[in-house]
Amino acid sequence: MTIKGRNVGFLGAGNMGEALIKGLLGAKLVPAEAIHATDVRLERLKELDRQYGIQVSSDNADLVRHADIVILAVKPQIMESVLKQVAPVVTRRKLLISIAAGVSTAQIRAMLQKDARLIRVMPNTPALVLAGVTAIAKAEGLEADDLDVAREIFGAVGRVVVLDEELLDAVTGLSGSGPAYVAVVIESLADGGVRMGLDRITAMTLATQTVLGAAKLLLETGLHPGALKDMVSSPGGTTIAGIAALEEGGIRTTFIKAVERATQRSRELGRGPK
Repeated sequence: MTIKGRNVGFLGAGNMGEALIKGLLGAKLVPAEAIHATDVRLERLKELDRQYGIQVSSDNADLVRHADIVILAVKPQIMESVLKQVAPVVTRRKLLISIAAGVSTAQIRAMLQKDARLIRVMPNTPALVLAGVTAIAKAEGLEADDLDVAREIFGAVGRVVVLDEELLDAVTGLSGSGPAYVAVVIESLADGGVRMGLDRITAMTLATQTVLGAAKLLLETGLHPGALKDMVSSPGGTTIAGIAALEEGGIRTTFIKAVERATQRSRELGRGPK
């Protein structure tokens, strides 16, 4: 099965759902008439209809009934109530893909038929500008090309990796929370520029583009981050002086701890209230 010629339904049409809709249409993977979306907000549905020409509805069960691929894009706290609405019409014929953070496939499967085809994924917010990275969890009970379908969908909004579900909490701590870490880095770099006399707008432009450019250079050349650091660091120069200040502040340990703490928190949330 490939996505072409299939109806794709979105249960929930928030920012991430819209990013996926935009990506699918932009990549011409499916036409607008093959995309369906539900949401509790009527104005939101009208907005999506106006902007993308997709099929919109407030009936979750009807959407699932007509969709071949269903993206579970509702908030984790309402997942159970939504699944209760659609469970009677979820059949083996349909591929379900969940982007709900902290809700395991076991938790979802417990509310559906045991043989439901279900994939859990973890995208991140840069998907909103088609520059995200999505982790797709391998699962049992899938058809041969279900993972390829998931790759195709989420590849439309960025890069994709496939791994075991038990690693998704670590993914949450790294790439899920990572955009916020990078935002703090950019803000801090800009603050440094302002302290040294640059105006705020110029400092922010320099900081943001520097982070973007460095990331692009690493991705496109395959260069190791340490090699890039060495390329820029001349003996006795300005860059190595700045690197020394970062090392004095424990920057590496701080980032490692940030990923570790966020991962631990993701695990706690996944277990639910005690």
